[in-house]
Amino acid sequence: MAASERRAFAHKINRTVAAEVRKQVSRERSGSPHSSRRSSSSLGVPLTEVIEPLDFEDVLLSRPPEVEPGPLRDLIEFPEDDLELLKQPRECRTTESGVPEDGKLDAQVRAAVEMYSEDWVIVRRRYQHLSTAYSPVTTETLRERQKGLTCQVFEQDTSGDERMGPEDTDDSQHCSGSPEDTPRSSGASGIFSLRNLASDSLLPALLERAAPEDVDRRNEALRRQQRAPALLTLYPAPDEDEAVERCSLPEPPREHFGQRILVKCLSLKFEIEIEPIFGSLALYDVREKKKISENFYFDLNSDSVKGLLRAHGAHPAISTLARSAVFSVTYPSPDIFLVVKLEKVLQQGDISECCEPYMVMKEADTVKNKEKLERLRLAAEQFCTRLGRYRMPFAWTAVHLANIVSSVGSQDRDSDSEGERRPTWAERRRRGPQDRGCSGDDACSFSSFRPATLTVTNFFKQEAERLSDEDLFKFLADMRRPSSLLRRLRPVTAQLKIDISPAPEKLHFCLSPELLHVKPYPDPRGRPTKEVLEFPAREVYAPHTSYRNLLFVYPHSLNFSSRQGSVRNLAVRIQYMAGEDQSQALPVIFGKSSCSEFAREAFTPVVYHNKSPEFYEEFKLRLPACVTENHHLFFTFYHVSCQPRPGTALETPVGFTWIPLLQHGRLRTGPFCLPVSVDQPPPSYSVLTPDVALPGMRWVDGHKGVFSVELTAVSSVHPQDPYLDKFFTLVHVLEEGTFPFRLKETVLSEATVEQELRASLAALRLASPEPLVAFSHHVLDKLVRLVVRPPIIGGQIVNLGRGAFEAMAHVASLVHRSLETVQDSRGHCPLLAAYVYHAFRLPGGDPGLPGGVPPPTVQAATLARGSGRPTSLYLTRSRSISSSNPDLAVVPGSVDDEVSRILATKGVDRSHSWVNSAYAPGGSKAVLRRPLPYCGAEPRQLLHEELALQWVVSGSAVREVALQHAWFFFRLMIKSMQLHLLLGQRLDTPRKLRFPGRFLDDIAALVASVGLEVVTRVHKDMELAERLNASLAFFLSDLLSIADRGYIFSLVRAHYKQVTTRLQSAPNPAALLTLRMDFTRILCSHEHYVTLNLPCCPLSPPASPSPSVSSTASQSSTFSSQAPDPKVTSMFELSGPFRQQHFLSGLLLTELALALEPDAEGASLLHKKAIGVVHSLLCSHDVDSRYTEPTVKAKVAELYLPLLSLARDTLPRLHGFAEGSGQRSRLASMLDSDTEGEADVGGTINPCVAMAIAGGPLAPGSRTSISQGPSTAARSGCPLSAESSRTLLVCVLWVLKNADAALLQRWTADLALPQLGRLLDLLYLCLAAFEYKGKKAFERINSLTFKKSLDMKARLEEAILGTIGARQEMVRRSRERSPFGNQENVRWRKSVTHWRQTSDRVDKTKDEMEHEALVDGNLATEASLVVLDMLEIIVQTVMLSEARESVLSAVLKVVLYSLGSAQSALFLQHGLATQRALVSKFPELLFEEDTELCADLCLRLLRHCGSRVSAIRTHASASLYLLMRQNFEIGHNFARVKMLVTMSLSSLVGTTQSFSEEHLRRSLKTILTYAEEDIGLRESTFAEQVQDLMFNLHMILTDTVKMKEHQEDPEMLMDLMYRIARGYQGSPDLRLTWLQNMAGKHAELGNHAEAAQCMVHAAALVAEYLALLEDSRHLPVGCVSFQNVSSNVLEESAISDDILSPDEEGFCSGKNFTELGLVGLLEQAAAYFTMPTETTRSWLPCMGSCRRLSPRSCTRAPAGRHLSVEGEFSGQRWQEPRALAGWVEASGVGRSPPSHILCPSPQ
Repeated sequence: MAASERRAFAHKINRTVAAEVRKQVSRERSGSPHSSRRSSSSLGVPLTEVIEPLDFEDVLLSRPPEVEPGPLRDLIEFPEDDLELLKQPRECRTTESGVPEDGKLDAQVRAAVEMYSEDWVIVRRRYQHLSTAYSPVTTETLRERQKGLTCQVFEQDTSGDERMGPEDTDDSQHCSGSPEDTPRSSGASGIFSLRNLASDSLLPALLERAAPEDVDRRNEALRRQQRAPALLTLYPAPDEDEAVERCSLPEPPREHFGQRILVKCLSLKFEIEIEPIFGSLALYDVREKKKISENFYFDLNSDSVKGLLRAHGAHPAISTLARSAVFSVTYPSPDIFLVVKLEKVLQQGDISECCEPYMVMKEADTVKNKEKLERLRLAAEQFCTRLGRYRMPFAWTAVHLANIVSSVGSQDRDSDSEGERRPTWAERRRRGPQDRGCSGDDACSFSSFRPATLTVTNFFKQEAERLSDEDLFKFLADMRRPSSLLRRLRPVTAQLKIDISPAPEKLHFCLSPELLHVKPYPDPRGRPTKEVLEFPAREVYAPHTSYRNLLFVYPHSLNFSSRQGSVRNLAVRIQYMAGEDQSQALPVIFGKSSCSEFAREAFTPVVYHNKSPEFYEEFKLRLPACVTENHHLFFTFYHVSCQPRPGTALETPVGFTWIPLLQHGRLRTGPFCLPVSVDQPPPSYSVLTPDVALPGMRWVDGHKGVFSVELTAVSSVHPQDPYLDKFFTLVHVLEEGTFPFRLKETVLSEATVEQELRASLAALRLASPEPLVAFSHHVLDKLVRLVVRPPIIGGQIVNLGRGAFEAMAHVASLVHRSLETVQDSRGHCPLLAAYVYHAFRLPGGDPGLPGGVPPPTVQAATLARGSGRPTSLYLTRSRSISSSNPDLAVVPGSVDDEVSRILATKGVDRSHSWVNSAYAPGGSKAVLRRPLPYCGAEPRQLLHEELALQWVVSGSAVREVALQHAWFFFRLMIKSMQLHLLLGQRLDTPRKLRFPGRFLDDIAALVASVGLEVVTRVHKDMELAERLNASLAFFLSDLLSIADRGYIFSLVRAHYKQVTTRLQSAPNPAALLTLRMDFTRILCSHEHYVTLNLPCCPLSPPASPSPSVSSTASQSSTFSSQAPDPKVTSMFELSGPFRQQHFLSGLLLTELALALEPDAEGASLLHKKAIGVVHSLLCSHDVDSRYTEPTVKAKVAELYLPLLSLARDTLPRLHGFAEGSGQRSRLASMLDSDTEGEADVGGTINPCVAMAIAGGPLAPGSRTSISQGPSTAARSGCPLSAESSRTLLVCVLWVLKNADAALLQRWTADLALPQLGRLLDLLYLCLAAFEYKGKKAFERINSLTFKKSLDMKARLEEAILGTIGARQEMVRRSRERSPFGNQENVRWRKSVTHWRQTSDRVDKTKDEMEHEALVDGNLATEASLVVLDMLEIIVQTVMLSEARESVLSAVLKVVLYSLGSAQSALFLQHGLATQRALVSKFPELLFEEDTELCADLCLRLLRHCGSRVSAIRTHASASLYLLMRQNFEIGHNFARVKMLVTMSLSSLVGTTQSFSEEHLRRSLKTILTYAEEDIGLRESTFAEQVQDLMFNLHMILTDTVKMKEHQEDPEMLMDLMYRIARGYQGSPDLRLTWLQNMAGKHAELGNHAEAAQCMVHAAALVAEYLALLEDSRHLPVGCVSFQNVSSNVLEESAISDDILSPDEEGFCSGKNFTELGLVGLLEQAAAYFTMPTETTRSWLPCMGSCRRLSPRSCTRAPAGRHLSVEGEFSGQRWQEPRALAGWVEASGVGRSPPSHILCPSPQ
């Protein structure tokens, strides 16, 4: 790099940083926590730019795996066995292969035999199954892993005493019996009853004086026990819809089957049994007018009847005795019929005459017609003996399959549909064409119906003139009509019983259509079932996977009307001739029923006395493997003499004709109308067609076509497509070198074959889709062979790379279009994917011998290579491309410069790789050959190199086709590269030397080209852009497994720069950002993602020319005695070193950071996508067996450390889980205010909010009413949804759980105070987000969701019945969606719901709800424990700091919040242990200044002392005891704790309904026991003071019992509460608490005036206290100021200096005994009154003064309320006491209320 350039770069860095510093400073002064991540980083490289990655291979060379100890060694490099070559045996359905034995086979058959017998060649990445792409974490896998979870015990789930421990089952008389009768003054009796109680178990080491370090170690060890090993196992699985990386390995190609039906023929019975009857079954589709199956022949005759034919039949083969058949239907339709045809032995008489006995005679008349029957039997016996080899048509019938399926299957389908589960992703992907074959009105399925047994009784006699299939289709169509003509005909009565059922998956004793035994076939002697070959109604696109070579012959008609002589009973004999001699007839004709398996000849049925018969016969032949020019079908026409006459032969040949089967190398199929010769054909006739008029031969009807016949081949050897035939023929000619060769009318020589081959390659696109798909494996293999082994013609190598590449592209396109209905979610054709994965192999390389040395590569001076290839390869190409396609114009200086730089910085010489523009498409030298000295070695080129090159230089038309199927070519290249490395044993070669530089150049150009297509097409063809984006990402991900990883990273960086450049001008940046995020997600789904991030290499500190923003900010660290460690700082930020070394992780977190920017485009969608990627990856790490070791997992967690900073900075926009969206930046602001005295008043926090954070002495359910809306500045930008926020927080917790604790401690030590405050805010939010909801909540959700589903069902019915219009429905839905509309259903919106349902089903079983509650409880417990661990780390960090008080106070608030929320017993044990340790180490937190914290802690502890769970009580009692002891040791009394505990108990008693005094008494006894056993304080008065306190608490509980007795009597209850409050006249704190309790109870009862009076008394009490301290003009002068509101308020003036000592510790120290506390009480009083009262007069001067105070002293002022109330009453003057007093008197407020309202009669 030139010096000037370097200086410019440095200047640019300096300018950027300076500007960012100014921005940062201004932001910090304005109080915004959001530093702009978009354009600042530690190295001055903005996040929008991708930093240059490290050279991966060089880093590994400098740090080999051996340097790492133990389990970390595996993280450094990919495993040695990462790639492996597998030979998977090809699945063979039959016990025999069916492939012909090796004999003299031609090239085409030989190629087919090889293909169908070769094993699959699979390159497997051994660890790929660990990738998120192949083993995603789903709901099902999570549920499996959640088995065995510990059931956490929660207070709210316990009903009554169901969770009580064994010690909780004591007699209750001590608990509640004795105090009832004890008067309040009877202290001795109270103590006696308390001493008689049984205490909870004591904590063993509680009273020991241990060092704080030992206590911390012990607590930490206990916290490590019983922990969930994987946090994300407890969280809902990642969203499947976002998983763009999801893949599945292609299934191996298999033989195609439709829906299979099993038909069993059980019996056939006629009224008379006189002769053998033979049947056949076949399927016909009336709509398509097509026979859709071959014939299945069956014989149900009795043995005695079969004996009549003994003279004509050999011993029958077992395969011909089948009576059941399996039919396959690919396209089910309601128009399919099962047609049954019956035949009998030929006899004299037409069909009507022969049917007459069966129509007339009945079984019941057997005796009556005995003689007639005997005559018939005798005649039948004679005919069987003489004419047994001939058949005649008899009768037919048809079964409408749709009736069978619908009648017997409808009930099943109805019953199954309700419980139908949603198919999994893999099942949806596997659906074949048969699943989509019928839809709409034609919906019909033959795969699932109840088996049926049918008895068919009516047969229709065959009509001699209407035997053709056309006539049959007319009959079948007529059968469906109600007034069928067939119904009027007299039927042939018979009983045919058949079973019809869906065919089972594995059927025993089954024969394939080739009569091969299908597995399993237990015993070859069993009666078989035959698989019947399907002739699909429409095209079926499936590749051939096994050898099949069948020919079907269908004689249609014969016209001998002009033939002279006796030619009436005509039979056609068919023979397959291998030569012209009769002995050369081959036994290849399949037998029918009860005969030999194969025959040399077969006859059509005879129609009596018909010179122009029609035929319906089907002959099935097995084609020989090698069909030659001499092979032909020979037809002989016989006149059969039915009447035996002397001197007359049984059969007389009356004509001959034939069909040569091979013509120009192609199998001849299709319809034929053949002339018939009267004479035997002459020698050598077989090579000619009968159309040739041979001399000396006589022809029927003057050589006209009189015999109509059709040939159909079902063959996996012969394509039967002219373009495919020509291609295969030419390729095989080249392989065998047989010149000259005749192709149709042309004779090919070496000089002309190349031109023909090129033309044939270009013409492949014209092939018919069905045969092309069927032979796609063959075609692609041949094309690959032409590329890899270019043919040598005339001693020169012919480079066919370009033509083969274009042909490949068009073949892929045709196959893809043909199979559009079965593409996967990414638009990939499963057939092509299966070909690459299973079938593709490099020609000539034996996978079984990877050590084999490949033949030497012979290169020709062709299109591929020249002598000098400059590095500006892509520049030349891109210009030529863009000149023809303006959409592909390259942005100057963006792509080309980057690609050129990549090419230039590679360490391999590229000078020899060059593509001249003359060789580009349309160039003057598109093909250039040069004779090479041939050394006997076969020329070989590498497929991946040729594919890359041809793709890069391809013309626009081919390029477009290739782009549509880019994934296919990428996969082909990858497998070629893998095979190249494996077969050549190159895996040990250094990655930089595995592939030549010219190939890497082509890859770089290709990646840049495809990337450019992505960014240019995103707004025109989003679907294609998405597919290309995913294909490119997968390609680069695959390359990371085999190529130079540093080079691949540089290609990734180049692609990112392309996208970034385009973003600046994109009309819709969100679409591009979404694609880039998907690209990142796919890259990060690599199975060695962790290794690719170099997790074990230490980060190098940033070496920037000037200090960065983050580093200057971190230099203000409050807790570190030395300067912050830049290495640690850069690990926790998206710094330059972090992004450079952890390249993929840096990309991922950068995407997240940019998505979380307040001004990000399409923020909501991007939030979900970005957070979803991180969540998915972390889930995969949790289930990955390679990362189970804690040290390894800590290294993995280091890749995500910047997530902590990102989440901390995003805090203002996270969802407010703590029931108040305004509770944000609470602790951060508190710490900010400690460090900055000039904080703006607007950024401060409502003191009520602060109290809520601390949990305040508020009732547990009262947090909702105290929050105010957030400031606009803090909430700028799109807020995150609840789901996204929760997922982000669980990812943060994962990092905190798994990261190295020492590293986290070093990081927190370097944090500035505001940053630490925001971190504590984050932890607080984590507690709120994962708070346990309780089992009842899950039940409530289930019932509400079920109601909602019923509502939706009702709406659907309305829509169907037409009672609601589409427009009204649309309007209604839009209103429901409106954020400003009806909000009742807001909790069900996906973006707001705190937890997602794990199933789409509505009504869940009790077990499922129990399981959800179990998982939620474990998640809440683990999340809280992770927060607790982090709080411990923060405490250890700030212990020696000067600013520790403010931080520890904030930490304690988070701890208190955790103790106040719904927590499990397990967490509370650890949480209370942490609280004890905190108080022990830092007692000044509670006992010097902040009374609020101490009060809050007492309330929390006392509540837990009353828990039903004994373990919670045990720890709460211990904490409360130590709190007292700590307070006592500081000042030799614990008056503060004593007062606060008493107040807390009073508050609990008054407000908590579910409070259990029995359990609290047990805890009081436990505390008493601790005091008695505490040896260290026996000499002091501590035990005595504890006893007194316990006695007081016991007395309060006694009053509580009495209050509960009078719960239903409000008057008595309030009177009792009044007496309790009166009893605390000398204790202002407790009196105030009970006054508030009374107000709350009055409000519950609806007595708002009385509640207001209570609050007025409370305000008067506080006013008296404030008046004692100082005389402030703006304050009321004690309770006298309130006597106009209530005359009894003077009771509060009984307080005097001798009763009240404000200086005594613990008295009047609550938050209410302040000016703001007074305001709060008056506010509540005013709220209870319905009109302006005297209260507001006393309040407004105070408000005015408070507003004039300094900002610092007014940080907690509820400014909004002041303004509103002051405005309301601004029109009144203070000097109107009479008017207000009059209003009070008129309203009754001043009247004497009952004594329980604190207003007894004036004295």
